[in-house]
Amino acid sequence: MKFGGTSVGSAEAMKQVLEILIAERQRWGNIAVVISAMSGVTDMLIESALDAKLGHSDTFHRTAGELRKKHYAVVDELLPDLARKAQVKHEIDHLISDFVNLCQAITVIGEASPRALDAVAALGERLNVRTLAAVLDANGVPAQYVEATQLIVANSEFQAAHPDLEASRSHSRQVLEPLFLQGRIPVVTGFIAATLEGAIVTLGRGGSDYSAAILGAVLPADEVWIWTDVDGVMTADPRLVVSAHTIPELSYREIAELAYFGAKVLHPKTIRPVIEAGIPLRVCNTFNPKNPGTRLLANINGQVAGAIKAVTAIQGQSLITLEGRGMLGVPGVAARTFGAVAATGTSVPLITQASSEQSICFAVPIEAVNQVIVSLESAFKDEIDSQDIDRVWSTDEVVIITVVGAGMRNTPGIAGRIFTALGNKLVNVIAVAQGSSEVSISLVVDAMQAENGVKALHELIEKELSNG
Repeated sequence: MKFGGTSVGSAEAMKQVLEILIAERQRWGNIAVVISAMSGVTDMLIESALDAKLGHSDTFHRTAGELRKKHYAVVDELLPDLARKAQVKHEIDHLISDFVNLCQAITVIGEASPRALDAVAALGERLNVRTLAAVLDANGVPAQYVEATQLIVANSEFQAAHPDLEASRSHSRQVLEPLFLQGRIPVVTGFIAATLEGAIVTLGRGGSDYSAAILGAVLPADEVWIWTDVDGVMTADPRLVVSAHTIPELSYREIAELAYFGAKVLHPKTIRPVIEAGIPLRVCNTFNPKNPGTRLLANINGQVAGAIKAVTAIQGQSLITLEGRGMLGVPGVAARTFGAVAATGTSVPLITQASSEQSICFAVPIEAVNQVIVSLESAFKDEIDSQDIDRVWSTDEVVIITVVGAGMRNTPGIAGRIFTALGNKLVNVIAVAQGSSEVSISLVVDAMQAENGVKALHELIEKELSNG
């Protein structure tokens, strides 16, 4: 079970986690818990390190005080035993001193290396496992905090490390199985791992979910549950669509598409270890534990033909187009185009190309537009000078709306229903892309029309439910 930052972000939230674990321990027996830092803590830590690089020591001293205040508040409220309270506070103070020392070192050398940033960023989880493990133990749930540096072995790609599953399997079983035999719940730091040499690394965005999936795969677990602050995966963003509701079941392929195209419940790489291990995954709400949430399965039997499961949107995009009559039939244009984009470190979520081969169009985050266009103009300078390429240009802000559902595969007329729904709401589609998996269709619309587009497509889901 993995609990996110809001689920362990206060004394009240930790009480809820305690109740969940008391109930589920009776049902499952052995439970391993992975937790994030308290909400907002990791951002504070990284900001402090970056400010320290600029010589600003006031930020990290202020953060040290804030960290102490946040964690002490939980300890004071949930640990009545004075000796236990003093011990946990001592451990918190020790880690905060490490944080201050790291930031002071960064200030002196004027550099925050990826390795140093990982060491700083990891402190939020390291503080929080000590707090939650003590709270569980004090309330009759035997627990032991475990730093994931003892369990998950990864390469030395700081800030986005890749785990070595075989090495992690050996380390995890060696450390965790004795705790299970003792009847203890291990409370493990999410987000972090260690190299073979022992250096702390982080697993990147979605790292705590990733940690849970890795541990679930290597132990192996019967199931992996992700506890968050929403009732599972929704049919749409409830801030845009009031009638959005929880999806009871999704296939791994469907959730991968949703995660890639903007749904923030799970990061795409999070689910890979459980997919490969064939382990069911569930997304639940810490603050509404009676809700069954969303269950993710390798395959779902009886997919409803034509069924759209969800509508999601990636905001803040721009379409860049490379066009010219001289591109027709010239090999290597696409390779050079995306080589130039890759050189800027920019991710491309959507690509479409005219069948005439006279243009290539793709989406990038709007903040990367200028950098990408400069790179393209440099890569194709000769072709632009000779007018084989007419221009490289970008749109104003657009949004990629994606409809997802495995039941759409081989369903005649599904695209027609989608375009009709948008047309009825006067939403203009600028570009379209569909993956070969046929699990999703992505449509690019003007940012001003995005909300209407999402609502129009969500109405198709509601019609299917009312008819079914």
